[in-house]
Amino acid sequence: MEPRELDASRRTVSTKSGEISYIDIGTGPAALFVHGVGTNAYLWRNVLGPLAAVRRCLAIDLPLHGQTPVAAGQDLSVAALASVLEDFCDALELTGIDLVANDTGGAVAQVFAARNPHRLATFTLTDCDTEGNLPPEAFKPVIDMAAAGDLAPAMAALMEDIGAARDAAFGSAYEHPADTDPAVIRAYLEPCVGTPERAREFERLLVALDSRDLVAVQPQLRTLQVPTLLVWGTDDPFFDISWAHWLRDTIPGVTKLVTVDGGKLFFPEERPGDLVGPLTEHWAAHPRA
Repeated sequence: MEPRELDASRRTVSTKSGEISYIDIGTGPAALFVHGVGTNAYLWRNVLGPLAAVRRCLAIDLPLHGQTPVAAGQDLSVAALASVLEDFCDALELTGIDLVANDTGGAVAQVFAARNPHRLATFTLTDCDTEGNLPPEAFKPVIDMAAAGDLAPAMAALMEDIGAARDAAFGSAYEHPADTDPAVIRAYLEPCVGTPERAREFERLLVALDSRDLVAVQPQLRTLQVPTLLVWGTDDPFFDISWAHWLRDTIPGVTKLVTVDGGKLFFPEERPGDLVGPLTEHWAAHPRA
């Protein structure tokens, strides 16, 4: 689906964490989709349409991303973003959720799931951060730039050339970065780094990424019985397939690991069928009571 089509289904809800913007499309039980750092709800645009016939698909914009603002001084740690999900679900009275996440959103979703297993019907993780790989080694130079205050001015200069910005920010996340829609890349980056103020907030978010937030919930993850699907790209330089194996060995509720040959971090956007198929099978295999 094109972003303008999705925006026709855009909603805003007031929560304890502030105003949250989200896409709400389809009917049926609720499925909540969580993006990672630097993208937004549009990451899921190509999977939402095919799934809307069987689920009420809610794709959230996390704070500072998409059309969700960030409050001055707002806690942007992984644990705090999990609380944003909790407040979002409370505001919309969502229960029996099919939770689906990618990238840093996967770390947020792991904390959410560990703290709220009663809220979930199923859980699905695509390439994402895990304990021991948050942030991933290949992303640490960007974190170092953010910590030094050098990322904001660098991104401001790059935004004058969206192709260069795409390659710098996401070149390793796509199989075919040149085929991406420049309007979508701009929609990803402008909320995060489109002004000096936002870019400084983005630096603050990156520096807040801390594996200790996942360490804190590992005991709960090791007892999580929610039916869990892993769908993982095999050519992801940030999240090697070994991390999918780690999740499989850590979460007892994992029922299946599906590999996407040649897939990279953003395969849900580039190759939606490789997620839609396993996801619909997962949901069908684990119907609600």
